[in-house]
Amino acid sequence: MAPSSRSRFAGLVAVTAAALLALTGCSPAAGNGGGTGGASSGGSGQKVTVTVRLWDNQVQKAYDASFKEFTAKNPDITVKTVLVPWANYWDKLRADVSGGNADDISLMNASNFKAYADSGNLMEIGSAFDDEKKDWVDSSVQQYTYKDKLWGVPQLTDGGIAVYYNKKLVQQAGVDVSKLTWSPDSSKDTLVAATKKLTKDASGKTADQPGFDGNHVTQWGYNASQDLQAIYYNYIGSNGGKFEDGDRFAFGSDESTQAFQYIVDLINKDKVAPSAANTNDNGDFARDQFLQGKMALFQSGLYNLKNVSDGATFDWGVAPLPAGPKGAVSVVNSVVAVGNPKSAHQDATTKVLQWLGSAEGSTFIGAEGAALPAVKSAQASFNAYWKGKDVDPTPFAKAAEGDVIQAPANAKFQAAQAAFHPIFNEIFLGRRNVGSGLDAAEAAANKAAGQN
Repeated sequence: MAPSSRSRFAGLVAVTAAALLALTGCSPAAGNGGGTGGASSGGSGQKVTVTVRLWDNQVQKAYDASFKEFTAKNPDITVKTVLVPWANYWDKLRADVSGGNADDISLMNASNFKAYADSGNLMEIGSAFDDEKKDWVDSSVQQYTYKDKLWGVPQLTDGGIAVYYNKKLVQQAGVDVSKLTWSPDSSKDTLVAATKKLTKDASGKTADQPGFDGNHVTQWGYNASQDLQAIYYNYIGSNGGKFEDGDRFAFGSDESTQAFQYIVDLINKDKVAPSAANTNDNGDFARDQFLQGKMALFQSGLYNLKNVSDGATFDWGVAPLPAGPKGAVSVVNSVVAVGNPKSAHQDATTKVLQWLGSAEGSTFIGAEGAALPAVKSAQASFNAYWKGKDVDPTPFAKAAEGDVIQAPANAKFQAAQAAFHPIFNEIFLGRRNVGSGLDAAEAAANKAAGQN
C-alpha cells in the first residue's frame, strides 16, 4: 500500500506496505501538514475539518472520492487527506505525536502500531464499531488486536506476494515463470538459471553466457533487494526461518542466514539484480526499472498492481511466488486507520472511522483498483475493476491463502530497525559477511528493543 509502492511496510519494512492520524482545524492540507486544530467536535452543528494522513498517492485519490460522499451525508464534517511520502512518513508521525501535533486519523502498519498503543496514542476501536466489525477481514482484526483490544479500523489488505513479469522479455528468453523454485541446494534451484537468461549486458550477452559484463547491465532479471515485504521476509519463511520469535528478533538462524545469502548472491555474485547501492534506500528503484522495460521479473504485492497497470507500456502478467524448500511462503499484511485519542473533536473522528470501516466507505478504495479493501463486502468493487482491465490478480490471493509468514509486530520495531538497518545495508552491498553480519544485526535489534 507505498509510496506509490508502499501501502505496505516497504523499503526495509515492505508492506507493505503496504497502509494516518488525521487532523482538523488548522488544516495540514492547507500547509502545515499536521496538528490538532481548534475545531470543535462534530454533531454540534458547527462545521469541523478532519484530516487523514496517508503515504500513497494512488490510494489518496480513492479516499478523496470516499470522503466527498461522506461529507455529502455529513455536511458538518469536511475530511481532508494529507499525503506524506513513505520515505519520511514514520519519522514525521513520531515527531508530530511527540510534539502534540498528531492528526485525527492516520494510516498505520503492523510494524509500528504497538508502540503507539503502548504510549497511549491510539484510540481503541470499541463497541461504537460493532456494526462494522462483522464485515472486516479476520486476519486484519487479529493482526491489530493487542492486549485484548483492537487498535485500528481495517482498510487495506495486501493479499500475498507474487511476481509481475514482462511477457516479451520472458518469451524471448524462453523462461517458464509458472513454477520457479529457489534453494540453497543448487540442484533444486531454477530461479538463478531463469534470471541469468533474463539479464543482459550492454553488448547483449546474457548472464549465463561467457564474457557477460555484470558491471554494465542494461536488462535486469529480477529485483532481489533489501525489501522486507516483497523479498526477504518471503525467503526467510520459505526456508523455514523466522524474523521474530515472540518479543525477540531471530533472523540470525541458519535458515534465515541461508535465505539472506541467496538474495545477496543474486545481487553481488550472479549480477541478475540491481546493486544495493541503488535499492537499499530507494524502494521504488526496482519498480521503476520494471516499468521502463529494464527488468523482466518484479516480485511485489497488490500494492503495486495499479502502479504497474498505469505505468507499464508493454504486455505483462502475474506469476506465482517462487517456492523455496518449505514451499511458497508469503508475507501477509494489512493496513488500518487509527484514531488519535487526543483529537480535539472525538465525535467527528469516530464518525469518519466508522465510515472507513463500512462497506459503503471502503467500496471507493476497491473501485479505483488502488488496493484491496479489508472490508469483505467492499472487495467486489476491486475484483470488478481489474476484470474490466483484463487483469487476473488471483496469484496474490492464492499466495495469501497458502502458507504465510506474519508481518513484523514487535512493539519496538522502529528502534530495532534503526539499529539493524545500517548493518543490513552493508550486508546487501556485499561489504559484510552475511552470517556474522546478521548475528550483529540481530544483537543490535534486540538491544534496541530492550531484549538484552
